[in-house]
Amino acid sequence: MKSAVETLSPTRAKLTVEVPFEELKPSLDAAYQKIAKQINVPGFRRGKVPPAVIDRQVGRGPVLDEAINAVVPQQYMAALQEHDLEPLAQPEIEVTKLEDNDVLEFTAEVDVKPDFELPSYDGLEASVEDIEITDADVDEQVEALRERFGTLVPVERAAADGDFVTIDLVAAKDGEAVEGGEVTGMSYKVGRGGMIDGLDEALVGLSAGEEASFDSELVGGDLVGEPVQVTVTVTAVQEQQLPDYDDEFAQLASEFDTADELTADVRERLGRGKRLEQAAAARDAVLEALLEKVSIPLPEVMVTDELNARRQNVEQQLGFAGISMEKYLEDEGQTQEEFEADLERRVRDAVAAQFILDKIAKKEEFGIEQAELSEHLVRRAQQSGQDPQEFANHMFEHNHIPELVQEILRGKALATIVEAATVKDASGNVVELKNLRPDGTIGEPEAAADEADTEESAEDAEGAEAEGDADKA
Repeated sequence: MKSAVETLSPTRAKLTVEVPFEELKPSLDAAYQKIAKQINVPGFRRGKVPPAVIDRQVGRGPVLDEAINAVVPQQYMAALQEHDLEPLAQPEIEVTKLEDNDVLEFTAEVDVKPDFELPSYDGLEASVEDIEITDADVDEQVEALRERFGTLVPVERAAADGDFVTIDLVAAKDGEAVEGGEVTGMSYKVGRGGMIDGLDEALVGLSAGEEASFDSELVGGDLVGEPVQVTVTVTAVQEQQLPDYDDEFAQLASEFDTADELTADVRERLGRGKRLEQAAAARDAVLEALLEKVSIPLPEVMVTDELNARRQNVEQQLGFAGISMEKYLEDEGQTQEEFEADLERRVRDAVAAQFILDKIAKKEEFGIEQAELSEHLVRRAQQSGQDPQEFANHMFEHNHIPELVQEILRGKALATIVEAATVKDASGNVVELKNLRPDGTIGEPEAAADEADTEESAEDAEGAEAEGDADKA
């Protein structure tokens, strides 16, 4: 086999591969055997038809097609290895020359990983916001805990913000009820929001047995975004009564004896959560600092595909939350153009981060153990709400394991640059990252290497960006 490569762009290459006919012989023999088992020729047993007879009965063309289909993928992979190219998608292959008993030539155009100079990633510097836990933060958590133990008491008055009401709801368009737009006997907390615009305002002031109508837009179904008239009827009003926050409540709701001890634990838990949030921000800041040191050409097809996937994910998350894109943009103070520009920037950073982390992982010669893959499979299954065994079976059956391996390697590369970086908060304090445990506590330096799961505390940039988009939605 002879091959040559032509660089069409920094991210696209064209391979020209010439295969001598003697290298097709094993594939031709296999093709003849396969066809011999598929045809019936008088005087010959099935599977024992000689090649010359097959050529007369079937023709040489089908045999050549079968052999070429078998040999081209093999020679394509060999050419990639010869020229040290890493493909990013399926190639566009064209047979350009076929001379029977002489030569086969084909070309393959494919998007490839760009070649770039890896910048130094030792001693990067970045900054993040201070960890701040306010009394209001603690009060919010305490209030949520009290609500878990609250009781609902029927009241003979109009509904107010914070009450729980039982409602019937009908959405109609042009006087006809919309399919799927009827709800009966649903419990709803007034002021919660997230269901349909205008509902909370309509409920305030309604007593049991009263109804109100208002105009709104559907947030789901085939008529999403369509204007409708909504009629809501209140059938019951309940007031939530919360227990006093005292020592007795602390003993009921926790393992602590006093309310002061419970408050201190709430503050400590908030601190650990804030520390993990700060670590995630530090990771992103370090990666951004590294990206600023290098310019990487990006395959536009890959960027477009990722952009469409991110956009679809955001729209899906908004749909689950019952929020229209228009309402979301209004709440965020963004125009559609600003949203698209921000999303494209995120995508381009994520794609560039993949390339740079892959290159670091290759340079550092990272490997993975079976236990690491198993843990990653379980974690991914938990994140998607699936059974770990079913998730693993799906990944193996659809050949997604290499993608998971790449995610693990990127996580190791990201952990390497983050742990070697110096990150300070706004007050100038160095942020502890190397010994940070997955629960937000700080481990001892000697034990941290064994106890801290660096992959969990430093997921790959692509996953982080995708989650960021969903969280923002």
